[in-house]
Amino acid sequence: MFHRTVLAGVALIALTAATPPPGAVALPGPQSISEADKATGAKADPEMSAEYGGAYAGPQSDQVRRVGISVARQSGIAGVDKDFKFTLLNSAVPNAFAIPGGYVYCTRALLALMNSEAELAFVLSHETGHIAAHHSEKRAKVAQRDTLLGALGQTLLGAVLGNGAVGKIGGQLGQAGIQRLVVGDVMHHSRAEEFEADDLGVAYMEKAGYDGTASSDILASLAAQSALDAKVTGKTRTVPSWAMSHPDPAARVARALQRARLLGQKSGLRGGDAFLWSLKGMLYGDDPQQGVIEGQTFKYPADKIQFTAPAGYGMANGSDAVTITATAGGAGQAKFTGGAYDGNLSGVISSALTSLGANGAAAPAATRTSVNGLEAMTVTVAASGTSGEALDVTVVALATSPKLAYSFAVIQPRGRSLGDLGPLVQSFRRMTAAEAAAVRPRVIDVVTVGSKDTVATLAARMAYPDLQAERFRVLNGIAATTTRLAPGRKVKLVVWAK
Repeated sequence: MFHRTVLAGVALIALTAATPPPGAVALPGPQSISEADKATGAKADPEMSAEYGGAYAGPQSDQVRRVGISVARQSGIAGVDKDFKFTLLNSAVPNAFAIPGGYVYCTRALLALMNSEAELAFVLSHETGHIAAHHSEKRAKVAQRDTLLGALGQTLLGAVLGNGAVGKIGGQLGQAGIQRLVVGDVMHHSRAEEFEADDLGVAYMEKAGYDGTASSDILASLAAQSALDAKVTGKTRTVPSWAMSHPDPAARVARALQRARLLGQKSGLRGGDAFLWSLKGMLYGDDPQQGVIEGQTFKYPADKIQFTAPAGYGMANGSDAVTITATAGGAGQAKFTGGAYDGNLSGVISSALTSLGANGAAAPAATRTSVNGLEAMTVTVAASGTSGEALDVTVVALATSPKLAYSFAVIQPRGRSLGDLGPLVQSFRRMTAAEAAAVRPRVIDVVTVGSKDTVATLAARMAYPDLQAERFRVLNGIAATTTRLAPGRKVKLVVWAK
């Protein structure tokens, strides 16, 4: 199995060379991508892309490839133009990662956080650095599974549920949360790997003519976005999910700036205004074609359905499922998925149990019921972990048409069945045509600051009912102490698509 490396997530290495003197970076020598790595990447690429919503079709995709090729040419890897593939992904989580074979990915959410082409150059250089330094191969010597997990994944659930049958169920459920919340395994060498990739990234981007100090800008924006996400979801995590088991965010920002200054590119390209204009019209946040989360409610206008998570729970919208997990006080977790079926709800239940790794459990006969006028079936299976924790796994399958069905798979402590997630299931209903039509995408707009504009007046134009100023500041890399902006400056807004 290969292991992907990410800007904001996972890492493990021994440095590839002796520690260089201050101001120097030990660059890997000339090399080429092996045929084995090319085959591995080509096989995994469709799955990696699909996991993050697929390739984004906007014009920004060409920009990602252009900048990526430019910086990758500085890596000493032969055949960059032919062998490297840079993909912009249709995902609402800020992230970038690379897999063997020259496959590098950046999400549109991370691109939206950037305020200069130089920031994009650093992100893609960083990922190229992972490839050039063979971090994936080094990880493979110590890791036995993929290490980029959703925040609902094995890192959390393994500790809570154990690593036996129940841990397996939790881990499978958690994978669907990867679309929004990303953490890496706790690997003690990961800090060294990220530092090396940062150093290589700065070196490559500066060799390509970019201003290396922009590296600290995007790292700072990532930290600010993580803090904002925690505030939006009500979580109290103080360390960004992408930085868990990684360098302290503030230290990493400061180090990247120091290294850029030591390397000496004093007048490199930043490309701020032109870069910002290139983002105009790009989708921001959830894609309505994949469903959107608005507050506590998930809406899927394509099939005209919605449901609401109860207080104390948050949701993560994945490429093939929505996960629901406790943010404060809740005891359970759930996975929502669905699609075409043959009219047999028992089969939907069996598929849901199988997807959780619970197919070996002895399940009683399912009970027929209804939810808001929709035909439904439910069954509860007892499960337990290796540490002795007793749980219930309850699956509720619901038919919305003769050929379309959905299911909730709910995990609760033994004896609670659906427990406090009962209202989640009972909230599932059809949307009216008007409700479905009202779900609109958000997009990036770029405006010029006027003489009377302030942070407050510009933030008021953001397409959000809450935290408008905070969202505006993070999006544009503006400090909390700044209230006025220089007239003529270009800034990004998030607005409703027309």
